[in-house]
Amino acid sequence: MLDWTLMFLVVAIIAGLFGFTGIAGAAAGIAKIIFFLFIVLLVISLLVNALKGKAPRA
Repeated sequence: MLDWTLMFLVVAIIAGLFGFTGIAGAAAGIAKIIFFLFIVLLVISLLVNALKGKAPRA
């Protein structure tokens, strides 16, 4: 998922350099949404793994 974010960020930068501001804005918005979705899923995954954790073996 983080790969998609970086891809849309690169598309936004390249489109901005060539003057396609509409495409650059849309790609940057998509990258931002995917990045925050990645962060939310990461936090949920960390919490689930912490709560489900097993007792350490002796």
